[in-house]
Parts: sequence; structure tokens; C-alpha cells
Amino acid sequence: MITELAMLRLLQLVSPGLPIGMYSYSQGLELAIDQRWLNNADDTRDWLQAIMQTSMTQIDLPILCRLYDGWLVGDNQKVSEWSTTLKAHRETAELRAEDKHMGQALARLLTELELTEAKLWQRQPTATLATLFSLAAVRWQIPKQHAVTGYLWSWLENQVLCAVKLVPLGQVAGQRLLTQLAALIPQQVSVALKLNDEDIGGSVFGLSLASCRHEMQYSRLFRS
Repeated sequence: MITELAMLRLLQLVSPGLPIGMYSYSQGLELAIDQRWLNNADDTRDWLQAIMQTSMTQIDLPILCRLYDGWLVGDNQKVSEWSTTLKAHRETAELRAEDKHMGQALARLLTELELTEAKLWQRQPTATLATLFSLAAVRWQIPKQHAVTGYLWSWLENQVLCAVKLVPLGQVAGQRLLTQLAALIPQQVSVALKLNDEDIGGSVFGLSLASCRHEMQYSRLFRS
């Protein structure tokens, strides 16, 4: 069971207003739309669903679980190893920079919110968003399943907000897309929670290609 205070802390962590700069990253979505790989809401739904079911469910979420477990038992070596592993799964310079910058930004914020353990990660090159998100979840007593659900929701909401600006989609179309894809979250969380260490991994070729090409895109609104 999640307490009322823990739920409020989770809402704070996944809020689009969290000052870590998530709004400035599109994770290749900008290039995909610029190249007309995605032209409408249906294309965007298929793109995000593929990333959710492969990259997020097979990599980010199960590693988030292991980071959570590491913080819970005070195993700093385990935290460091899984944080490094997650960064190693980022296949482009942009995606690595994005994860590091948001992780370090969240570390600075958590330090200001009196989570002193986060201070060591403010300049740590292997910092990732999941590393610091899991720290906050453990210290704020947010149950693991709720933390994983919130993390995936936060990613999805940001991607849909990017799509609303870039495709472009109307606000109602964006909410419809969010509703459709959010319905998949419980199943993806369930899968991620059950994965063994040897099952972690995967690649979304389109995402990697879009991210590589975005690094050289002539005109862009987003940093990834």
C-alpha cells in the first residue's frame, strides 16, 4: 500500500514541472517527424508503443528496479554498477548526454530537498535519471511498483507533449494518444518487474538512427 504522503511525493517526482529539463528532450522524435517517418497520431502511437515495449520495458524499468533495491539495502556498489549499465545501453551521444544531464539535475534538486546522498551524484558522469529517481522513491517510501509506474508515465507524458508540439497534434488528440498508451503501462510494469538480469537488454533501431541523425539536424527545437 502507498501512503497519502508517498503518493504526493510520487506526483511531485513525475510532474512535468520538475526542474530537471525533461521538456527539452524529444529522444529522436523531432528527427522522426522532420523526416516524415511520423505524420499523424497513429504513426506517433506506433512509434511510442514500440519504444515503450522494447527499450523502456526491457531496459529502463528493470534497471530502475535494481537501482531501487540497491538504495533500499544501502548497497552503493550495486547502485553504481547498474547506473553504469544503464548508461552503457544508451546508443548515441545525445541519449547519453540526456540521461546524464537529467540525472545530475535531479541530484542537485534532491540535495536542495535535503536528500544529502544525492550530492555525490551532482557531477558523477555515470549519473542517470533512473539512479536519482530511484533514490528519491526509496527515501520517500514510494513502493517499487508505484515508482516504476510513475517513471514510465513521466516518460510517456513528456513524449506525447513533444508530439503535440512537433507533429503537430491538437490538445484533444494528444490526450487521446496519452489515454491509449497509458492503458499499456500496467502490463509493461508487470513484465519489467519479473525480468531476470540476463533478460535485460534490447534495441530500437529506429530510435538509435533518429538520435544519431538528430545530432546533425540543421534546425531543431529539442536537445535530443
